[in-house]
Amino acid sequence: MKKREELTTKQQKGIAAASIAVFCLVMAALFVFAGLPMVRFASEPEKFRAWIDASGVLGRLAYMGMVILQVIVAIIPGEPLEIVGGYAFGAVEGTLLCLIAATLGSLLVFWLVRRFGAPLVEVFFSPEKLRKLRFLKTSPKRDFIFLVIFMVPGTPKDLLCYFAGLTDMKLSLWLVLCSLGRIPSIVTSTVGGSALGSRRYWFAAAVFAGTLVISAAGLWLYDRIQKKYAAREGGKQENP
Repeated sequence: MKKREELTTKQQKGIAAASIAVFCLVMAALFVFAGLPMVRFASEPEKFRAWIDASGVLGRLAYMGMVILQVIVAIIPGEPLEIVGGYAFGAVEGTLLCLIAATLGSLLVFWLVRRFGAPLVEVFFSPEKLRKLRFLKTSPKRDFIFLVIFMVPGTPKDLLCYFAGLTDMKLSLWLVLCSLGRIPSIVTSTVGGSALGSRRYWFAAAVFAGTLVISAAGLWLYDRIQKKYAAREGGKQENP
């Protein structure tokens, strides 16, 4: 019986990895055939925007596909794509496209984790990282903590996306938290990218410098929250 359970777990992990691989191939194809021109023209704003205008819906779908891929393949940093969105589409459209795509990616990750469980999460994250977030499963302030961490630029949002699927959180609540929580980070990045595209370099530098300070403070707060709840759990184990 035990051997059968182990085999089932291995099968689940294999199916999860295969599903991710197929999806990544689809997103990679979008990147190669539609996304690479975006990178190629990134240093030439006029040609870059001309390509975006000529590509129309295809250019926007390619960009959204890359953002979705970034959320799923958690090792890919998200900030560069957010900056590119502002650079290519302007602050308003770039924010909308990036937010919609990041939310779709977050929902897809949530569904995949609910479908395949912890083996899928462990494809990208070590058990140690997941253990540090165990307090979120039982904390009465879980939803608020999720929202606060998500709202700070630079915090590990992709890790939280995967971990959220392991909790008993409802999909509707997750939709609200991940969409609202991503707004500050996306807005600062797209505004900075838009400023670069219009050659307002001093303004862009000020935006990125401010974001860096906020990110440092947010990471410090994130570390404090983890250590606080880790100490509480340690105390409970010593005094059962």
